[in-house]
Amino acid sequence: MNCTRDIAAHIDGYDTESMPVAAAQAFIAKLVEPVGESERVPLKSALGRVLASDIVSPIDVPAHDNSAMDGYALRSGDLAADVPNRLPVAGKTLAGQPFEGNVRAGACVRIMTGAVMPPGLDTVVPQELVQLADDGTVTLPAHVVRAGDNRRLAGEDLRCGEAALQAGRRLRPADLGLIASLGFPDVPVVRPLRVAFFSTGNELRSVGQSLEPGCLYDSNRYTLWGMLTRLGVEPIDMGIVHDNAASLEAALRQATECADAVITSGGVSVGEADHTRAVMEKLGEVLFWKLAMRPGRPLAVGHIESGGHRAILFGLPGNPVAVMVTFYAFVRNALLAMSGATASALPMLRAASTTAIRKRPGRTEYQRGIVSRRADGRWQVALTGSQGSGILRSMSLGNGLIVLPHDQGNVQAGEDVDVLPFDGLV
Repeated sequence: MNCTRDIAAHIDGYDTESMPVAAAQAFIAKLVEPVGESERVPLKSALGRVLASDIVSPIDVPAHDNSAMDGYALRSGDLAADVPNRLPVAGKTLAGQPFEGNVRAGACVRIMTGAVMPPGLDTVVPQELVQLADDGTVTLPAHVVRAGDNRRLAGEDLRCGEAALQAGRRLRPADLGLIASLGFPDVPVVRPLRVAFFSTGNELRSVGQSLEPGCLYDSNRYTLWGMLTRLGVEPIDMGIVHDNAASLEAALRQATECADAVITSGGVSVGEADHTRAVMEKLGEVLFWKLAMRPGRPLAVGHIESGGHRAILFGLPGNPVAVMVTFYAFVRNALLAMSGATASALPMLRAASTTAIRKRPGRTEYQRGIVSRRADGRWQVALTGSQGSGILRSMSLGNGLIVLPHDQGNVQAGEDVDVLPFDGLV
């Protein structure tokens, strides 16, 4: 079991009152551990799942030397060097229908893409480079091919016994095709991570309910459900929990007993009900941080236990944009690591800011932006407007997060900034 305080002692920049984003990410990376259970699922059910073990090729791919295009297979040694060559056509071979027998010296074979190369032939000349005569011969100009052209070698893609895909990979559509090409009908994957989540607040109402004065609809559970679903985990929506100690403790216990990770939104900011901190600490080892970031200053993270079960807890802020930003800054990678996935950084692009952006050093800021191409082909990014952490519409209007690092100061119009694209993310 990873002890939170032992981890904290070895993290550079650890400061609960002003935690740098990088330090918080390093802490969480050391806190989480992958689940150890796996299962086999049909190949068509494996998209987005994490490989539990290497996929080892049982065959050479391709299994035989074959043609890379439609044309004529021949022996390169039969060709005269500096003059056109006229060759008789000994027959035809198609994909799945190998040529039977041997090809005599000085002859060629009509061959289609993917067809097995007849014994002794080593080169394919594309059909558009030859002239076919009525007598069944073909003539090819001098120097149109070299020995070995347009031939795929057996095992060129994969050798028998070679790892085609490695454990920890999240399977993509191309991976399913690769596995199918090796003849596997099912695949070993890590069992889905179970993630329970709920919102806290007496002012929250579920969609479909009427709104009393001072109340608002809970949007956080819907964005969390969407983010978790895209991540390939099993989301467990536990609804809205009222701001009282008994309700919160009951919800946390229930969540811990059915999930590997628990995500709450709301109830972790300074000045909110003291019972939130007390209940979380009663059930485990939970640290409360003030993050050096905007939006998303408050965060709670640690372990909680109930009924012999143990779960990782992420207590996120209540503001809708802050929930999404802290999820992508901290929770996403942690859940992937728990799922057994190999770590990989989210792709960033550089874009010129269309306007000046005020920013003070000492915190990481995530601004919502609209990325587009300029007339010269370069990327540019404009702010969506007001950047308040409660303006969820800014995440819908934007197509990327402008990431201004910890030591960054003000940004001038035209200056390049880092942008985290939303495509494939939110």
